[in-house]
Amino acid sequence: MKIAPVLFGLCCYILTTTCTFTASAQYYDSIVFVNSKWKIEKISNGIKLYSKHFNTKNLFRSNQYVSYIVVKKRVKNFAMAAEPAILKTVSDFANANDAIAAVNGNFFDTKNGGAVDYTKVNGQVININKGTDNKRLAFHQKAAVVIENGKPDILKWDGFANWEDNLKQKDVMLNGPLLVYNKVSENLDSTSSFNLTRHPRTAFGITKRGKIIMLVADGRHINAQGFSLYELTKIMRWLGCTKAINFDGGGSSTLWVEGKGVVNHPSDNAKWDNAGERKVANILFLKKEK
Repeated sequence: MKIAPVLFGLCCYILTTTCTFTASAQYYDSIVFVNSKWKIEKISNGIKLYSKHFNTKNLFRSNQYVSYIVVKKRVKNFAMAAEPAILKTVSDFANANDAIAAVNGNFFDTKNGGAVDYTKVNGQVININKGTDNKRLAFHQKAAVVIENGKPDILKWDGFANWEDNLKQKDVMLNGPLLVYNKVSENLDSTSSFNLTRHPRTAFGITKRGKIIMLVADGRHINAQGFSLYELTKIMRWLGCTKAINFDGGGSSTLWVEGKGVVNHPSDNAKWDNAGERKVANILFLKKEK
């Protein structure tokens, strides 16, 4: 099909302008996020809490509240805590396990309790994958956080339906979807409302230098709209993560810190406070050194 030169030129101009605008918007958001004045608090040696309220619709053209923990490479005291059929708040899990900091873990059965994703703690399988059809894994069963000798890592699905059986680490938590792996952003399902819609989010990431990021973004409130998974991917990359994974979100998203309690604004009570915790099946946490 032939296109008149003027029309062709106009199409090129529109395409170029659109691409330029998109790139400019992404650049602006990255500058806003990275260069903002964050509240920084020392939690323990090598552990800091960062928090920031973007309250002038200046991040992704929306209000956002982001809080995250940064753990230096030399800290190797990560662990998991889980219940096979009981749901507990992140606070209760954390207090019972002498945690320094903790976030909610993977997806779970709200009616019967327990995770719907494979979870192994200290060598003991707590929950197996559920809700799979013809051995097809759910999107939140195609990546994992594993811990060996207190050091966490993020692994990618190897293509086998029973891949979790080959994960030999003592602590394993299937979760997802994977956001970044080996410095490359993953291809998310662009037709999934779960990926496209803004929600409260929890994410875990590892930087090039081995620092650990435990992040929670609030949502479902006028003060914080929440992120799509595409936006969450950008956030984790702006924090320097070469590997990053999404955890269960929504009303589950909770970041707990010793001496402070819940530091974000869980959405389960629809209030802008720290009291809206949802009960969950498990947590990923940093434990005290003995």
